[in-house]
Amino acid sequence: MSDRVNGIDRVIAFVLEHPWALTDEARIVVADVLARRIAGEHASDDDIAAAVAQRRTPTTATGGVAVIPVHGMIAPRANLLSDISGGATFEGLSETLSAAVASRPRAIVLDINSPGGNVAGAHEFAREVLAARAQVPIVAQSNHLMGSAAYWIGSAATEIVASPSSLVGGIGVYTLYADISAALERRGVKHTLIAGGGEYKGEGADGGPLSDAALAHRKSVVEGFATQFLADVAAGRGVDAAIVRDTFGKGRVLRAPDALQAGMVNRIATLHDTITRLGGSVAAPAAEAALAIAAATAHEPQATAHERAAFFAEQLELARQATEAEL
Repeated sequence: MSDRVNGIDRVIAFVLEHPWALTDEARIVVADVLARRIAGEHASDDDIAAAVAQRRTPTTATGGVAVIPVHGMIAPRANLLSDISGGATFEGLSETLSAAVASRPRAIVLDINSPGGNVAGAHEFAREVLAARAQVPIVAQSNHLMGSAAYWIGSAATEIVASPSSLVGGIGVYTLYADISAALERRGVKHTLIAGGGEYKGEGADGGPLSDAALAHRKSVVEGFATQFLADVAAGRGVDAAIVRDTFGKGRVLRAPDALQAGMVNRIATLHDTITRLGGSVAAPAAEAALAIAAATAHEPQATAHERAAFFAEQLELARQATEAEL
């Protein structure tokens, strides 16, 4: 029990110390985890085990198309918050992507159903996706939510496809600061801050209101991550950062048709349609779904880089024509 308590205490510290790229609705989940912890409630071992098993169950496809699941809240590495929410980790996604690229599939599909997550690791993984798409075409499939940090990494793919009922976007970053001075006063608790090593060390540690300087600094940190977010989306989508800021939802998630009109996605189609279009077929049996990405594609003949590029160029042209027809 003590290990679990300490683990969730670390989650609380992590939530408060790192900015988030998360949809507004998902903030409720984070707040709920914190509130239940403060109230003395803890997730059961069975609940955590079930969530971890859900996170670690890979989706696979045959026909030379590798499918990587990106489900739930995303964190840099596994912790109790990602366990409880059944979320993914940038660390795990990075390893899975590397293995998928090494297996030389015809294409890779990121099966995304996520409200986003922490900024720690988002930029790095987005750059990995951007680099990987130079070796093998990557499709980011919103199935059915690609929010905030999930859109951050999805925008680095070769193209983005949204399922008809998808929500896409939520671009932006936020952080939390709780002024608990009134609550401490009611309990008769007074803090004496003792800090050293720098003028600003311990800033805000007493739980009271932030000074103007402290608030400005935290704002600059959030703005810095937000600027990086916009720049990465702009690089992935091939547009100017100002377009991302002004037309890609302005921090809101958009329905698939609106996201298509705004240029945030390339087409609207289901995950099944996407895999079929790329020449693959969904692995139906549960036993096949337990296979690793590399094992699922190892038997496929290796295509040359030229063949893969030509194949995907053809698919993108078909997607462009279909999009023009829909509009």
